[in-house]
Amino acid sequence: MAERKPIESWLTDMDGVLIHEGVPIPGADAFIKRLRETGKPFLVLTNNSIYTARDLHARLARMGLDVPVENIWTSALATAQFLDDQRPGGTAYVIGEAGLTTSLHDIGYVLTDHDPDYVVLGETRTYSFEALTKAIRLINAGARFICTNPDETGPSAEGPLPATGAVAALITKATGKDPYFAGKPNPLMMRTGLNAIGAHSETSAMIGDRMDTDVLAGLEAGMETFLVLTGLTTPAAVDRYPFRPSTVVDSIADLVDRI
Repeated sequence: MAERKPIESWLTDMDGVLIHEGVPIPGADAFIKRLRETGKPFLVLTNNSIYTARDLHARLARMGLDVPVENIWTSALATAQFLDDQRPGGTAYVIGEAGLTTSLHDIGYVLTDHDPDYVVLGETRTYSFEALTKAIRLINAGARFICTNPDETGPSAEGPLPATGAVAALITKATGKDPYFAGKPNPLMMRTGLNAIGAHSETSAMIGDRMDTDVLAGLEAGMETFLVLTGLTTPAAVDRYPFRPSTVVDSIADLVDRI
């Protein structure tokens, strides 16, 4: 195997890598601080489309993690970028929260339930039967089906919650139409993120806690990959996948000296 070039840019997942249930993971503050001191390009990524980058900046700041707004990349932003490239100035019926609706407004999209170009499904804690029924009817009438991410469950203090991927499956079952997923593991999210910070995959690394999204997305985008064991993936689970991360470490603290 050819030796990889030195890492000049870093992409990292947020939940399970930097924070866990609203608490910073030990070493996360030192990692972000080192990135900012060295001036190396970096992005904090999340498949969660509920929050805007500004919301996430504020939430991370309250936890002691100083991540500038421009260094946060969400599946909502990746979805908006994709739609802006595909059909500039289009229309969409949206099921989601401010992170998604704001991203679409920012690219000049009109949000409507009258003959939209797209039905865009994102994360929300208040999925309604009425909204899902409308989405199904619009897709059956010809709207294209887009989904921010394929995550089937999300974390909460009470346990797993059904997430975007699970709701997308319901819509697919009712329409026979599969969505296009813009978020991880789609390498599109990684490549648009790299473009946003002027980075190249050959000299970039992806850090994540999930094999099926973070590591797979980094691998398919051509980046070096690091799996941390502070999130969902256990050491025993790594070998169950037909692909491997470049390196497995205990936590983000083990990567501070790599910057």
